[in-house]
Amino acid sequence: MSRSNRKRPERTPLRVTVEKLAHDGRGVARVENKTVFIDGALPGEEVTFSYVAKHRNYDEGEVVEVLVASPDRVAPRCSHFRLCGGCSMQHLDSERQIAAKQQVLLDDLKHIGKVEPKEVLPPLRGPHWGYRRKARLGVRYVIKKEKLLVGFREKHTNFLADLSRCETLHPSVGERLQELAVLVRELECFDQIPQIEVAVDDTQTALVFRVFVAPGEGDRAKLRAFAQAHDLCIFLQPGGNDTIAPLWPEQVALSYALPEFNVNFRFGPSDFTQVNTDINRDMVSRAVRMLDVQPEDRVLDLFCGLGNFTLPIARVARAVVGVEGSSELVRRARENAERNGLTNVTFHAADLAADLSQAPWWQGGFDKVLLDPPRSGAQETLSHLARLKIARIVYVSCNPSTLARDAGILVNEFGYKLEQAGVMDMFPHTAHVESIALFTRGKK
Repeated sequence: MSRSNRKRPERTPLRVTVEKLAHDGRGVARVENKTVFIDGALPGEEVTFSYVAKHRNYDEGEVVEVLVASPDRVAPRCSHFRLCGGCSMQHLDSERQIAAKQQVLLDDLKHIGKVEPKEVLPPLRGPHWGYRRKARLGVRYVIKKEKLLVGFREKHTNFLADLSRCETLHPSVGERLQELAVLVRELECFDQIPQIEVAVDDTQTALVFRVFVAPGEGDRAKLRAFAQAHDLCIFLQPGGNDTIAPLWPEQVALSYALPEFNVNFRFGPSDFTQVNTDINRDMVSRAVRMLDVQPEDRVLDLFCGLGNFTLPIARVARAVVGVEGSSELVRRARENAERNGLTNVTFHAADLAADLSQAPWWQGGFDKVLLDPPRSGAQETLSHLARLKIARIVYVSCNPSTLARDAGILVNEFGYKLEQAGVMDMFPHTAHVESIALFTRGKK
């Protein structure tokens, strides 16, 4: 695997004062009237830095030495912070991290959407360490080091970082990276395993080993023994997601619960689920409250996945319709509804970028809508919702810029009001911003 194709300039340190924090967690400074994004720098600090890449309109650098530190600077807990690209903000106090993310959301709403919320919600906070329950770990044997690595990529390169542990991963995996590396190196097929996918439920940890060739019985025995010794579930994946099959134990049922709503979800190890269980529980609770679901309401949940919001809403509403692009997730959602004894919810697979108005389930209208789209947002669906004159929309977002764009459309084109908006600390120590917003519209 080769390094980034960006030219790495000379590394003579330069002294600068950092002006602000960029959306990706890097400090922003100016050198000879050109913007430089500096990894490891905080606003107000004086630092020396070295360039790592130069571009036409901006440059990139990394801190060499902090000369005058910000009062918000803290010592990173992870010894690999300067090397690993998995986190970008461990050097910033956790309270200031979430405040910075809140400001990113408000700035995007103002500058991209040309809107401001009537009320800024207090951030949802959860555990800062060992919270991450979903991840994809790279696996690679480095010939020059004569060492097999398991983990995330280095900053500024495509190389895997040489990690001994990860402080944000669930401890069942984060504390075992070296043991995993030793295990894989002992397999005959060690050079045919590019990735290990992690999925942790309420009680179990599953590891999905992507394999280019089927492991022999000797390798299978080693994997089983490792699983038994560390109380893990191990799957093998020789092809696409439909080829994932348990190796040990032979039957595995992953699940998570939302106790407030008395619902339990089954999911596959490669299914999309939220990475942070504590924040997810609080997020679902907040979303249902914001939606103000009444017993007579018919609610639409777009981008519903395996029913993370749909089933809790169904505990309150008259009827709920969940729509998702993935037919596999729709199948899983239906099974979850049946398992939880919910008969007032239906699920449908559909292209959510298409015109939905002719779909049978669209007929009859809806009182309220929940949106939880991917990073690209929900722009294509907004005009359809506006024609239905939906009174209340709750929008959950993993990308503040597309939320801001869509907020601008709802408010400035379709007459909605942005009542509330706020962030949730789904990914502490990273620049990822998870947010939620409430839009209302009077009935005409």
